[in-house]
Amino acid sequence: MPENSRAGFVALIGAPNAGKSTLLNRFVGTKVSIVTHKVQTTRSRVLGVVIEDDAQIVFVDTPGIFAPKRRLDRAMVRAAWDGAKDADVVVLMVDAMVGLKDEVKAIIQNLQENNRKAVLALNKIDKVKREELLTLTAELDDSGVFTDIFMISALNGDGASDLLKFLCEKIPQSPWLFPEDQITDMPLRMMAAEVTREKLFINVHQELPYELAVETETWEEFKNGSVKIEQTVYVRRESQRSIILGKDGQRIKKIGADAREELTEMFGRKVHLFLYVKVRERWEENSNFYMQWGLEFNA
Repeated sequence: MPENSRAGFVALIGAPNAGKSTLLNRFVGTKVSIVTHKVQTTRSRVLGVVIEDDAQIVFVDTPGIFAPKRRLDRAMVRAAWDGAKDADVVVLMVDAMVGLKDEVKAIIQNLQENNRKAVLALNKIDKVKREELLTLTAELDDSGVFTDIFMISALNGDGASDLLKFLCEKIPQSPWLFPEDQITDMPLRMMAAEVTREKLFINVHQELPYELAVETETWEEFKNGSVKIEQTVYVRRESQRSIILGKDGQRIKKIGADAREELTEMFGRKVHLFLYVKVRERWEENSNFYMQWGLEFNA
């Protein structure tokens, strides 16, 4: 550990699909938070640990903040605000293509009401004309919430290194909070389940509703270094189960193969993955799922 070490928590907050998980994965250098083009993909608080020179930043990737309608929605939004509450620095990511929509206005209003400052990361700048960017930046800056503003592209990395360097300077002097080789606090069983959930979104994005969950049921390690993972995909209706299985089970085989390939690369060892799809009509009323995700059941 460096003599003048720094360490602190940086919360990434924003509306769904603002690019928080993409930015986190870029900073960490590997995938710790799943990414799809679907909104509300991140369900729980995900920690990503980044070391840059003498600084160790613990990034908190939070679920997108939106107007909650269901129990799971409320739990996700609560997790997002809890992640921001105790952070040393809050970074509000705004999708420049979407602009100052109602969800962003509501987040800014919450920050104002709680007298909380934030750093603005205006994302996807490569997709928007310069004049529009300048107008949007001025509108956001008028809120009085932002201490600093960065224009970035989480996907291609534009401006990301400048933001990271700035954050390293803003966290307090402190011993590092995690071992040097640790990049996340997410258990491997949960990480494996998240990878499978990502592949489900990608493979059945047009038909698949958000009402599904993936649970790692068994994790068995063998002497040759390989691991056997059995997971259950829970859906609410039989018709959804049929969609995931596909004709003659071909779709679930494709999903399993995609997940297995990524997990093998991620864990650096052979993975034997077995997927089962079960119907549980009201799985989102089961508090066990919320405990696994670190969400508050009665939020």
